[in-house]
Amino acid sequence: MLAGTLDHGQLTTGLLIVSGGNEIRAGAHAGMAKLANRMARKGFPVFRYDRRGIGDSSGANQGFLETQADIQSALACFRQSSPQIEKIIAFGNCDAASALALFGAEIAIDGFILANPWVIENTEPSSDAPTAPPPSAVRSRYWERLKNPKSIIDLLTGKINLRRLAKGLRQAIKKQENTNLATQVQTGLNRLTKPCHIVLANRDTTARAFLAAWDSKAFRKTKSLPQITMASLDSASHSFADKPSECWLDSQILQALENA
Repeated sequence: MLAGTLDHGQLTTGLLIVSGGNEIRAGAHAGMAKLANRMARKGFPVFRYDRRGIGDSSGANQGFLETQADIQSALACFRQSSPQIEKIIAFGNCDAASALALFGAEIAIDGFILANPWVIENTEPSSDAPTAPPPSAVRSRYWERLKNPKSIIDLLTGKINLRRLAKGLRQAIKKQENTNLATQVQTGLNRLTKPCHIVLANRDTTARAFLAAWDSKAFRKTKSLPQITMASLDSASHSFADKPSECWLDSQILQALENA
């Protein structure tokens, strides 16, 4: 039994929020609940839910790769509870974005908004095990530090740990390899026939890993598909938590809802 929350709206386009990681439907710092409230105030009904084994939902948590049935059940409940709905846009952040990419072609959804899709292999986003950032993310971080004069001063005055710096540089020069998950996400995106808008906080580690995959030759076909669009924000906030990031994300979602 899955628990869900409906924020009522009178319009005929609805927003389905798929929570990412092992977060309850309220989201990080209640971010999803606040997002739902803001969209509902604009007239759009919004449905969000806890996937099985998370929050108020029963069952065993099997991870985001086993969530297709949960998404479909939430979608059916949303349509039943808001019978005026004609179209539904689905939004997901992190592994929820990846799940929508993987299963979207089999689900009756009219459009997708994928935020910071998760393509880092062999771990859940909220796993207790530390996840090493991909070489692309390490390179990007070091490049930002090199552009900051304070980093040079810290290096010259001994404030930077040289052993950690050497370890980071070794990681940075490694060749970026697309993971099996990235390949699966790419295949899923290629199969989508409805509009899919990818939004990225471009200084977020998860977004950087996705961008590294996106810039590879394997994603060449995906990048040319007319139904796939992308926008990025100069932010490190994975959940778009600060006010400027929140406003930017709202504008991206509202545009998709209004154009559905």
